[in-house]
Amino acid sequence: MDTVLLSRLQFAITAGFHFIFVPLTLGLSVLTAYMESRYVATGDKDYLRMAKFWGRLFLINFALGVVTGITLEFQFGMNWAEYSRYVGDIFGSPLAIEATLAFFLESTFIGVWIFGWNRISPKLHALSIWLVAAATNLSALWILIANGWMQHPVGYVLRNSRAEMVDFWAVVTNPYGILKFFHTVMSGWVVAGFFVLGISAYHLLRKNETEFFKKSLKIGATFALISSILVAFVGHFHAHEVTRTQPTKIAAMESLWETTQDAPMYLLLVPDPKNERNSIEAIKIPSMLSILAGQKEIKGLKEFPPSERPPVTLTFVSFRVMVGLGFLFILLSLWALITFKTIENKTALLRILLWSIPLPYIAAQLGWIVAEVGRQPWIVYGLLKTANAVSKSVEPAQVVASLIGFTLFYGALGIIDIYLLAKYARKGPEPKEV
Repeated sequence: MDTVLLSRLQFAITAGFHFIFVPLTLGLSVLTAYMESRYVATGDKDYLRMAKFWGRLFLINFALGVVTGITLEFQFGMNWAEYSRYVGDIFGSPLAIEATLAFFLESTFIGVWIFGWNRISPKLHALSIWLVAAATNLSALWILIANGWMQHPVGYVLRNSRAEMVDFWAVVTNPYGILKFFHTVMSGWVVAGFFVLGISAYHLLRKNETEFFKKSLKIGATFALISSILVAFVGHFHAHEVTRTQPTKIAAMESLWETTQDAPMYLLLVPDPKNERNSIEAIKIPSMLSILAGQKEIKGLKEFPPSERPPVTLTFVSFRVMVGLGFLFILLSLWALITFKTIENKTALLRILLWSIPLPYIAAQLGWIVAEVGRQPWIVYGLLKTANAVSKSVEPAQVVASLIGFTLFYGALGIIDIYLLAKYARKGPEPKEV
C-alpha cells in the first residue's frame, strides 16, 4: 500500500469517527437549550429535569467530540503537508476563525452552564446554554466554509506555485459552503431528534417516568420532523449547486454515463462501472433527474477521462441509501407525532424508534462519503489532485503505525462513549422534588 492510500484511509477513519460525535452535539445543544427555556417560561420542573438529563448526555458527547477532533488538524501538517503548503493561505483562515471565535465562545459558556446551576439567575443560565448551542453551530459554519472551498474553490489566484486568497468575502459567501453548512447542521439536528426519540421510547417501553418521557418524545419528534423536512429542502438546492460546480459528482451519484437532455431517474438501477453502463435500469421517471438537478442537460461520466471520474458504485449507493433514510425519518417522526396521545401503548412503534437511533448517524456518514468520495480524484476540485497533496517525506510504515495507534485509541474512546451514554440514558432523570 502506498502513502496516498494509507493517508486517505487514516483521515477517513479519524474524520468519520469524529463525525459520530459532531451531529449529536449540534442538535442536542439546541434541544437542551429549548428545554431549559421552557422551564424558565413555565416554571414546570419537568423541563428543568429534562435540561439536566439530556444536558448530561450532551456533555459526555461534547467532551469526546473535542478530543477526537484535535488529531484531524495535525494530519494537515503531517500526512498532507503538500496540501497545506498549496492552499494553507485560504484553508487556514476559516479554521483559525473557528478556533479563536466559535470554539472559545463555546468553551467559555459551557463552563458557565456546567458550574452555574444555582449560582446565576435561571434566565442567565438558560442564556448560557443558548450561547453554547449558537457557538457549536457557528463552529460548524467555519469548518464547512473551509470544506466548501475544497469542493468549489473561489476567491483565489495561483501565485508562487500556490493558491493565495484575494477575496475573503467570496470564500465566506461561497454558495457551496453555505448550502453544505445548512445541510450538515440540519442533519445533525435529525440525529439529536432521533436520539431523544429512541431513548424516550426505551423508557416508555418500561413504563418509567411516562409523563416525563412523553414530553421528551414529543419535543424530539417535532424537532426531528422539522429538521428532516428542512434537510430534504436544502438538499434539493444543494443538488443544483453540485450539478453546476461538480458535474462528475452528480453523474456518479446517479450513475449517468451518457450526456442526456431531460435526464430521467430510475428508481431501480445497478451500476456497471467496468463496462461504463448500468446493468439494470427500471422504473423510469421521465425528466426527474433534470428537474431535481435544476439543469436540462446533465453531463454523463463518459464526458470525462476515466482518471477524473470518482468511484461510481460507492458514491451511487451511498447517495441512494442516504436519500431513502431521509424519507424514512420524515415518516417515523410524523408517525410518532400522530400517535402521540397513546404512544406509550404503541409497543411496535416504540421499538422501531429505539432501534432507529443509529440510522441518522449512518445517513450523516453516507452524506460525507458522497461529498468526499464523489469529489475524487481531487482534494480541491479541479485545482489540486489528492495524489499530489500528500507529504513527500512520510513513509508508508509511519502511516501504518499511526493508523493502528489511532484505531486502537479511537476504539477505546468509542467503547467509553457508548458505555457512558448507555449508563446515564438508562438511569433516567433526577427524581422529582417532593
